[in-house]
Amino acid sequence: MKIGASTLAGIECNLENILEFIESLGIEYAEIVHQYPHGNVDIESLESFNLKYTVHAPFMDVNIAALQDKSRLNSIEQIKSSIDLANKIDAEAVVVHPGLATFLANKYFLDRVYELANESIEKIGDYGRNLGVLTTIENMPAFDGMIYQDMNDLDELLTSLDMYMTLDIGHANHVGYTPDGMIFDSIKHIHMHDNFGDDDAHLAFGEGSIDLNDIVNRLEKKNYDGTYIIEVNDMDSIKKSYEYMKRNF
Repeated sequence: MKIGASTLAGIECNLENILEFIESLGIEYAEIVHQYPHGNVDIESLESFNLKYTVHAPFMDVNIAALQDKSRLNSIEQIKSSIDLANKIDAEAVVVHPGLATFLANKYFLDRVYELANESIEKIGDYGRNLGVLTTIENMPAFDGMIYQDMNDLDELLTSLDMYMTLDIGHANHVGYTPDGMIFDSIKHIHMHDNFGDDDAHLAFGEGSIDLNDIVNRLEKKNYDGTYIIEVNDMDSIKKSYEYMKRNF
């Protein structure tokens, strides 16, 4: 079982400090959140740690489904820069958000938003494939304007493009999926955190109502061989969640 932790838990800290903390716990992988304030990554510094890596492409101020061409194309270029980073550090996977439908877009042009998102996802997938980088698309939580909350639709798209999904278990629970309904053959990467179904809370494991044991058992029975990334709010929650995994899995 390959276990990692996201640097999201220390987003306000120096990147080296959060990596040092993750390494000190004996965790094998770190997922670099490649955006402000960690948009400029020192590769030599990464190589100084006894860690393997995955990369989360930027999602703050980025929208690959934007109706405005310049905004969308700039967003795609930012995603490509994360794929380039992943290629340089031999990262196991890159995680990409599928985009947003802002207020007027959601009201009047939602079909076009999905068309553009799908085109962008295909371009990003081709770019990653050409570099030999596993580029995955993440299912979204139940917030207004977030597209691809429906995992069945996302799975159908990714299967048609020969691409893969990052299953975010907390997002799926927020939308209302049961453990059985979260499992798809396209899943190659996992984000794990807990909640009570009423918010995308990113709680430490065991502090919400998600049956993580059931979900992990289902994934393991399907011979899932990707990484489980602990994606919680703070460094103490990484430690609590890792201890939970060692006790329960």
